[in-house]
Amino acid sequence: MTASAREGTSLRRSLSVWQAVGLSIALMAPSMAANINPQGTAGLVGRATPLAFFLAAIAVLLIAYVFVRLCQYYRHAGSVYVFAGATLGAPAGAIAGLGLMGTYTFYALVTSSAAGIFGSECLDIIGVWNNQPSWSGFLVGFIALVIALFLAIVPAKRAAKVLLSVEGITVALILVVSAVVLVKMLAGNAPGDATFTMKVFTVPSGTSSSTLFLGIVFGLLSFAGFEAASTLGEETHHPQRDIPRAILGTAIFGGIYFTVVTAIEAMGFGADDKGVAAFIASGNTKGALGELGSSYVGNWLGDLITLGAAVSAFACCLACVVGGSRLLFAIVRDLAPGHPVGRTGVNDTPAVAAMVIAVVVFLIGLICAVFFNAVPFDTFLWSGTIGTLILLVAYILATVGCIKLIWIDQKMPQVPRWEIVIPALALVMIVYTIYRNVIPYPTSGPAQWFPVVALGWIFVVTLVAFFVPGFAQRLAGGLRDLDRGEAEGEPEVVGG
Repeated sequence: MTASAREGTSLRRSLSVWQAVGLSIALMAPSMAANINPQGTAGLVGRATPLAFFLAAIAVLLIAYVFVRLCQYYRHAGSVYVFAGATLGAPAGAIAGLGLMGTYTFYALVTSSAAGIFGSECLDIIGVWNNQPSWSGFLVGFIALVIALFLAIVPAKRAAKVLLSVEGITVALILVVSAVVLVKMLAGNAPGDATFTMKVFTVPSGTSSSTLFLGIVFGLLSFAGFEAASTLGEETHHPQRDIPRAILGTAIFGGIYFTVVTAIEAMGFGADDKGVAAFIASGNTKGALGELGSSYVGNWLGDLITLGAAVSAFACCLACVVGGSRLLFAIVRDLAPGHPVGRTGVNDTPAVAAMVIAVVVFLIGLICAVFFNAVPFDTFLWSGTIGTLILLVAYILATVGCIKLIWIDQKMPQVPRWEIVIPALALVMIVYTIYRNVIPYPTSGPAQWFPVVALGWIFVVTLVAFFVPGFAQRLAGGLRDLDRGEAEGEPEVVGG
């Protein structure tokens, strides 16, 4: 593609590796995830929740390997759209790209709902808005979505700085709370006689290995979004070096962070049955870290954790809009050159694509509220489950594409043959994750619709990819040019 042809369709290279890390960490939302997600695992494996999260971290590192290798070969704003399309064919690329775009869209609703829940609670705490109506969370969440859209349209460098700042503050706050809890346990003056114990890394008697692996599934879902930096392949200075580093760095950070924090949470509540019960119950109040902050320090710290959760949710919402808009931009740019959605605006960012994502998020939330009588927590739960199931299908395609690229097509001869074990194990973990989320199939309540919506989205996308006339052919042309033009020479390695 000539320079004139690419005018208005390319993104500005202005991001460093640390700013790429910011997008991935914000989308993973470690502050929000550590405060809410471990309770689900605790309900299954009890005190062994930290062990489950540690094993989940290993699984994420396997999947991270896949994205690292693919990003070393390709640099493109389309992420799995390019990875699957260039390796498995255009239809697979369309399925993966539209699938991941669906995940970002649903996750934007998840996080805007969380921002609404925690944000409205903060307004109540400080006395700005007391005696709130049932729709207050939706209003605050909508405001968060609008602000996220604005920040997604300004140059990505500024958005990345915002992501790093807001998530960094909340992660630091959580680490402070964790340190206070740990010190008090070691000093022997923790509330409820909680003590430091390595029992949290052992499986309680009566818990089967199958149940432990089900707990790993919950931990694995906490890492969803760690690969978001792969959508910035056209905006970093050295994409084939910086993007793999960002993805691997985010996965390593998440593994250490979740393992340590969940261990302190489990010990802080107590490793006995009473402590586990309190740990699980914290999911219905301030969250695990909010409750620990209140009991170990004071209510003011628990309130700050609530504020931190709101900030984390907003940062994640911004990351979802940024990631989803770049995927939509990349797909439309290749399919329909010159279309407004596939062009950048005055700030060299895909402004129209970002607006489309935000409008779709709003409409999904509106449908849930009006036709299904949902409250903000319902949209949080429903969209999170649906988005994750879609995401895992995209991971499968990327993993299979990685295996084909390296060991079947042999386009990266410098990679040792034995490393095929890594993506193979990743594939097993992903398939098992989907299996445990669908089987046994829920037969009542809203949960029965989650697999229907998720798999229905994949089914519709698959039909479009294979049966819309000319769709695959137009996509294939752009991907062939990408493979010839951007993958020439030996790829850079992470440590190079």
